[in-house]
Amino acid sequence: MPRNDQFTFGPQVCGSLSAEAGAGREWLVTDGLGGYASGTVSGLRTRREHALLTVSGHVALASLDLTVTLPSGAKVPLYTHSWASGPIEPSGHRHLEMFTLDQGLPRWRWRIGDVVIERELAMRHGHPSLAVVHRVLSAPGPVGLAVAAMCTWRTAHTSRRADGPGLTVEPVTGGVILDGAYRLHGPGWQPAGSWHLGVRTGPASDDGAVEDLWHAGTFFRQAGPGGACEISAWAGPLGETPPPPPAIIAAERERAHRLVTLAKAEGYAETLVLAADRFIVRAPDGPDVVAGYPGQGCWPADTMTAYEGLFLDTGRVDEGRELLIARTRAAARNLRTPDAPWLRHDALDGPLWLVHAVDRHVTRTGDSALAAKLAAPLGRVLRHHLGGSGPLGIDPADGLIRLASPGPETPRVGKPVDLNALWVNALAAMCELLAEGGHDDSEPRARHARAQASFTARFPAPEGWLYDVIEGPAAAYPLGAGAHHDDPSLRPHQLLAWSLPHAPMRGRPSTAVRAVGESLLTPLGPRTLAPGEYGYQSQRPADPDMAHHQGPVWTWLIGPYADACAATGRPVDGLLDALDAHLSEAGVGSLGETADGDAPHHASGVPFSARSVAEALRVKQRYLT
Repeated sequence: MPRNDQFTFGPQVCGSLSAEAGAGREWLVTDGLGGYASGTVSGLRTRREHALLTVSGHVALASLDLTVTLPSGAKVPLYTHSWASGPIEPSGHRHLEMFTLDQGLPRWRWRIGDVVIERELAMRHGHPSLAVVHRVLSAPGPVGLAVAAMCTWRTAHTSRRADGPGLTVEPVTGGVILDGAYRLHGPGWQPAGSWHLGVRTGPASDDGAVEDLWHAGTFFRQAGPGGACEISAWAGPLGETPPPPPAIIAAERERAHRLVTLAKAEGYAETLVLAADRFIVRAPDGPDVVAGYPGQGCWPADTMTAYEGLFLDTGRVDEGRELLIARTRAAARNLRTPDAPWLRHDALDGPLWLVHAVDRHVTRTGDSALAAKLAAPLGRVLRHHLGGSGPLGIDPADGLIRLASPGPETPRVGKPVDLNALWVNALAAMCELLAEGGHDDSEPRARHARAQASFTARFPAPEGWLYDVIEGPAAAYPLGAGAHHDDPSLRPHQLLAWSLPHAPMRGRPSTAVRAVGESLLTPLGPRTLAPGEYGYQSQRPADPDMAHHQGPVWTWLIGPYADACAATGRPVDGLLDALDAHLSEAGVGSLGETADGDAPHHASGVPFSARSVAEALRVKQRYLT
């Protein structure tokens, strides 16, 4: 019987290249440094970022194309490529009988009659290093395993073509060094040196999703049943050979077991613990969090939104503490830097989430020393962030936060409900942190009382829920009138007014959470806008300049919804059942960023999202164990 941390697909999924089958399900392994390997269950690369080795933001080893020579002498390719000219060939996916994600590690099994070949891979944690093992599980005699190394060296969001600068090649024992950046090593290396032109890595509508791959050479081994062909690829110190691939795979399995044990996770929480680990990386200044794979970086607001689930609910308290100290110091140090990450327009709520994360850490661990260390610098960060030099400021008339210019997501100029719920929460948290650290908390306490009173007086709307924005410009809202407009559209941002530990609506009866559940909740989380509202769009637009909060599901909001339900006496039983099932539907063993607002709620955005995984894990550990 499959374990909760194991996912297996048979030939009907593996052998199909439809979006609902093998080409629509993706896998991911990471090295703990920001590097990763990713692809699809079927083996077809469908994104520019899909590769077996990506390091330092660069795609390196695109694929290892396996061809088996049968005892009869017939050659059978087991790999699959899509080409700009139209065809998909060869069709190695048709020989796949099984794909398994076991303790976070992918394994493929191909069958050609009575010959069965398996591939397993892992990345060495803490090293930019890939380990791949091909095994002959069954065969009537020796077979030939030829593994062609298809290479490039480019940034993850670009394509490299043959008419540009070529890759530099340096032969070394057992393989080659490419562009001085990474090394390949394995048995029976046979140099090649030719371009394969027009490999497609995305839909035909994306002209940029075509690249040329350099066939650097082929590894070869003749092997009978039980034999293997082991291949390594790594960056970093290229003269230091990593441990043998089987040893790396075994070590990663043992590490997965330790992570689950540390988190005291049971059931599908085990899978979420392993998924959470993919996002935690070791940066030069300490731990950090990758917001999502593939292609996203370390984003301050996402990091702190995901903090509790990624660190506290996995037992990684010491790493989390180190992260909070580093990020608070960095935010305080960069106060006078206009383009500092904490002050960018796309991280407006970052400092508010940082205060929340520190508060949750201190509350759950009793770490009063951390409160004493960080309370004062956090206060300085908030004062600067809301001091009026940037797009955010405090309205002296009511003590609430006003956003002076639109952000990249929605034209929410005015006083957004989520920012102000975070503000009230942060002020209360600062009072507790200052008091815990022996500091004077009179200023934030007075600010909190005023902001709390203003929030509860101004945000309730006649419809029975909260305004999404108050005092917004009428021009931003087609149905508005007058100089300012209060936006009553039903959105999930208001959940923060009940879900946060010091939320302004805590303890107050509300029909808002019920309304969100009735109109916005889907199996994968709340929609960002009710289907009947003006401007509703089910799908997340491909154009990044368009608003993507007009209806698509944001999965991470399942956390605030669960908290708001608990705070208002609504049940949370069964809330994550569909997300448990979804662990096998898109990013295998993980949860993605967004989904369509309309059924069947196809996944969109990145398939591996730190916030989504963290919030699902936090809800499961808090309410459903």
